[in-house]
Amino acid sequence: MSTQTPQTPQTPQPRAAEPQGDQQESSHLGRVVRDLFTAESTPLVTVLAIVLALLVGAILIIVSDPAAMRELGYFFSRPSDFLKSAWHDVAHGYSDLFKGSIFNPATVRGTPSQFFGPITNTLEDATPLIFGGLAVTVAFRGGMFNIGGQGMTIGGAILTTYVAFQWTGIPGALQLVVAVLAGILGGVILGGFVGWLKAKRGAHEVVVTIMLNYILLFFLTNYLLTTTAFHDPTKAGQSISKPAATKAILPHLFGPSLNTDIGLVLALAATVAAGWFFNRSKLGFEIRAVGLNPSAARTNGISVGRAQIWAMVISGGLMGMIGVMQVLGLNNPNNNSLSPNIDAGLGFNAITVALLGRTKPWGVVWAALLYGAFQAGASVMQANDGISTDIISVIEALIVIFVSAPQLIKEIFRLRSRGAAVPGAAS
Repeated sequence: MSTQTPQTPQTPQPRAAEPQGDQQESSHLGRVVRDLFTAESTPLVTVLAIVLALLVGAILIIVSDPAAMRELGYFFSRPSDFLKSAWHDVAHGYSDLFKGSIFNPATVRGTPSQFFGPITNTLEDATPLIFGGLAVTVAFRGGMFNIGGQGMTIGGAILTTYVAFQWTGIPGALQLVVAVLAGILGGVILGGFVGWLKAKRGAHEVVVTIMLNYILLFFLTNYLLTTTAFHDPTKAGQSISKPAATKAILPHLFGPSLNTDIGLVLALAATVAAGWFFNRSKLGFEIRAVGLNPSAARTNGISVGRAQIWAMVISGGLMGMIGVMQVLGLNNPNNNSLSPNIDAGLGFNAITVALLGRTKPWGVVWAALLYGAFQAGASVMQANDGISTDIISVIEALIVIFVSAPQLIKEIFRLRSRGAAVPGAAS
C-alpha cells in the first residue's frame, strides 16, 4: 500500500492592485513627466542646450563691454559695481533681442505694424531657412551631405530673377508662378547634376557641392552681373541686376504694413509635403532605406543610384526656393534685384537648422523660427546696446554643438537616465 507525501499548500501571493480610473491616468501622466525630464528626452536636451548657449552668450556680452571689464579690475574692492554693469549689459541685450524678434511691450497701444512687427520679421527671416533646412534634411535622409546650398541658392536666384524682369508679357500673377518655378528649376539642375555624379560616376557630393559654390559665386559676380542682359544700366559701377516686375514680387501675407510674404505659406506647405513624402510615399521610403543602409536597400531591389539622384534633385529644388525668397521676397534690400550677396549665408545656415531640427520636417520649422528670431532681434540688440551681431552667430553655433553632444548636457545639468533609480523610491 503506497502512501502519498502530503504537499504543503502554497499561500497565494497578493496581486498588486491595478490602478483604475483617475489613478491609471495619473500614473500614465507621471510616466510622461518622468520621461520628459530624463537625459534621453530630445526636447529637454534641446531646451537645455539653448539655455547653456545663452549663458555662454551672456559671458561674451559682458567680456565685450569695456566698461564692465574696467569694473572687473576693481572687483575685490567694489564687486557691486561690476555686477551691476554686467547685469545691465545682459538684461538689456537679451531684452532687446526679445523685443526685436517677438514682442515689444511698449507697442501695446501702438499701431498693428508696431505691435506685430517683431514677430512678422522673425517669420520672414525664418522662411528661407525652412526651405534650406528641408533641403539638407532630404539629402541627409538619403545618406548624403548637401553643403552646396550657396551655389544652388544662386542658381535658383539667377533663373527667377531673369523671369521676373524679362518675361513681363506673361499676364497677371502667372509671371510670379513661372518665376517661382524657374527658381526651383535652377536648384533642381544643380542638385540633379550632383546626384548624377554621385550615383553614376562615384563622385563625392561634398567635394562637388563645394566646388559648385565657388563656380556659381564667381560666375555671378565676375560675369553675369556685368552683362547687358542682367546689369541694371541705372546702377553704374554697381553689380546689381534689373529689378523684378511688380507683379512678380511675392505679395504680403498679413497686409502691406507687416513684413511677411506668401513665402511662409509655401514653406509650411513644403514641410507638410516633406512629412508625407518620407512617411507615405514609395520614393521617400526608398531614399530613407538607402540612407540607412545602401547595401541592404540594393539587396531588397531598391535602385541606390536612382534614390540618390532623386534625393539631390529634391534637395536642390528646395535650395532653389531660398533664391526665390531672397529675390522676390520682402527682405531684398535692392528693390528685388539680384546682387552678389544674394545667398546671405543662408545655404550654410540651413545645415545648422537641419541639424538642430534633427533632420525632421517639423523640427526644421522650429529650428528655423529660433534662428529667425535671433536674426530679427540681433539688429535691434546691436542698434540699442552696441552688442555685435557676431555674438548671436556664436550662440547659434553653440546651440548646435550642445545639441549634438547630449552626454555633455547630461553631465552639466546632472540629468538622470531613464533606467536610473529614483532617490527615495521604495525598493
